[in-house]
Amino acid sequence: MNKDSSLTRFTRRDILCGISVLALPVPAQANEPAQQKLIEAKAGKAAMVTSAETDIWGFEGTSPGPLLRYKQGERLNIKFINRLDYPMSIHWHGMRGFNEMEGVVPLTQSAVLKNQSFEYVRDLTEPGLFCYRPSVYGKTPELMGLGLKGLVIVDELKKLEADLDLALVLDDCRLDHNNQIIRDFSESNATEPNGSSGTLLTVNGQAAPLKKISAPGSRIRLRIANLANARIMIVNIKGATPYVIAIDSQPCAAFEPVKHSIPIAPGARFEIMFDMPATEETNVNVLLNNSEDGPYNLIEITAKGQTQHTRQSIVSLPQNPTLPAEIKLANSKKVDLVISAIKGGKTPVWLINGKAGKAYSGSPLFVVRSGTPVTLSFINQSPEALAMHVHGQAMRLLHDLDDGWEPYWRNAVIVPPRKTKHVAFIPEAPGKWAIHDDILEHEALGLACWFLVE
Repeated sequence: MNKDSSLTRFTRRDILCGISVLALPVPAQANEPAQQKLIEAKAGKAAMVTSAETDIWGFEGTSPGPLLRYKQGERLNIKFINRLDYPMSIHWHGMRGFNEMEGVVPLTQSAVLKNQSFEYVRDLTEPGLFCYRPSVYGKTPELMGLGLKGLVIVDELKKLEADLDLALVLDDCRLDHNNQIIRDFSESNATEPNGSSGTLLTVNGQAAPLKKISAPGSRIRLRIANLANARIMIVNIKGATPYVIAIDSQPCAAFEPVKHSIPIAPGARFEIMFDMPATEETNVNVLLNNSEDGPYNLIEITAKGQTQHTRQSIVSLPQNPTLPAEIKLANSKKVDLVISAIKGGKTPVWLINGKAGKAYSGSPLFVVRSGTPVTLSFINQSPEALAMHVHGQAMRLLHDLDDGWEPYWRNAVIVPPRKTKHVAFIPEAPGKWAIHDDILEHEALGLACWFLVE
């Protein structure tokens, strides 16, 4: 039972990530019919650095791909065509329900081969910040590492007031001396505790820092997603008082993070609001605090122009009414997921509950009826930090020392080396749902499984 019934205190806070920024188009009106949009996966070129063009793969040939923006209640209707020689899919990262539209190969669909197409149609019942990317077992690290990734924003029906609304994709990549992506996405490059370290940190596909200008006293909304393959990023906001208003697509009671620091794992999304300083020519910086070379400037916003009037305090988004106020843990199905690794050469063999992982071709980890609470324990016996992701679910992170939970919802949790983390959720949508490490090189070598909701 949740001992903090108000769900307003922020208690334990360690979360980790990577970066990129997009222009925000005007969303369609809610009463417009769902028009089909065509998206192709194809080769392209990116100006990551000023001195050369870099060959990439991307949705519509760009990385990140086009920002897909809707309003709550609209329908996503995408015809996807694969123009690459690699098998493909689109996984709608963080969205709940519609299992047949999950885009996980081979669990929920067959791969989309070259010049083939697949139509993804799903109702957007929940607002939030989501990602779209491939999910093809064994191939995802290379597909994403070469640039196939993008953001989806589903705006709430009544948006919070903001003067500057930025969608930010945090990323990194390893470039050779010709400024081309090094196509080695093996496990050996993702075994450090903080994930693999690319030679270039990017914000919205270009070398950091991203620089913006906003009026003194103006209100800023940052929608941050880490779409790096493996890097866990600890992001710090300097020069303003930030408030987290949503995590992993779900609203939370607005809170000021401890030391203004937010650890963001691959695949995680955070929405943050703050007010610019009232003095001109002062800066607000978003810093990467766990860079190998010390704090690294990712985003810099300079106060410039006519001072804005004092605003009311930052408020919370409306809570999602479809999520339960309480999860009855005593009545839950309890499942242990014990993760270990055997070093056997260049790459380890990942074990799940003592056996080599068969990923999405094996039997389900468990079977549960729709509406039955699940308590899932991630028991990490390996020396590596993991970012364990449960597809299609919003989960409560349970307290380590009592039977309460944190006052926010997560799609994934960071599990430190040789530690255990517990989550609880109530699966509702029937189908086969993936569980895997969002450090994608780990998933590709077997740190993956699935469960069945009947």
